[in-house]
Amino acid sequence: MMLPNLMPHIDVSRETIQLLEVYESLLRSWQGVKNLVGPSTVNELWGRHFADSAQLLRLCPNAKRWVDLGSGAGFPGLVIAIFLKKTLGAHIDLIESDHRKCAFLRTVARETGAPASVHCGRIEDILPNFKNVDVLTARALADMEKLLAWTGDLIQNGATGLFLKGQDVANELTIFSKYSSLTHKLVPSLTDPRASIVKVSSDVTN
Repeated sequence: MMLPNLMPHIDVSRETIQLLEVYESLLRSWQGVKNLVGPSTVNELWGRHFADSAQLLRLCPNAKRWVDLGSGAGFPGLVIAIFLKKTLGAHIDLIESDHRKCAFLRTVARETGAPASVHCGRIEDILPNFKNVDVLTARALADMEKLLAWTGDLIQNGATGLFLKGQDVANELTIFSKYSSLTHKLVPSLTDPRASIVKVSSDVTN
């Protein structure tokens, strides 16, 4: 498998690889019913989706309470849940508005035993219910202005935001001028030289 080679800072156990293989099998079987990922990326699941998601773990290695926004097919949240399956107290909440995708997420969580809960609904309705959060994640979901509108209060209260972004992210960073209490930095992606991760934290916790 290519995943362990791409993730030199993460211990990838044999059990984790086996669980990701279950995930892969389920995704392929559901893909024909619900277009979960771009058809051209189905054969690139390990590098394009699994490794891309798992790289976030190195940025918050001690975090246990994660919330993933707009989870879709489970990237990055469900992959992170699988990696943290053996971590005592770890739990990932997945927020997704598409009911068929929610059904898929619940199926993978059940079949892999991943410590994840699926919340089917709108982010702005569900996220305010969370208080104690270590990390908030999103991948190709919305621009930084909208992401900060959703997550700014939680980040100011101690959470860290990890947002996977493409090559045009620089155009979105001017929004931070409106958030004087937040700091951000761009972390190069390990899986795509054109991409980066926007890591956001408060001045107090950074």
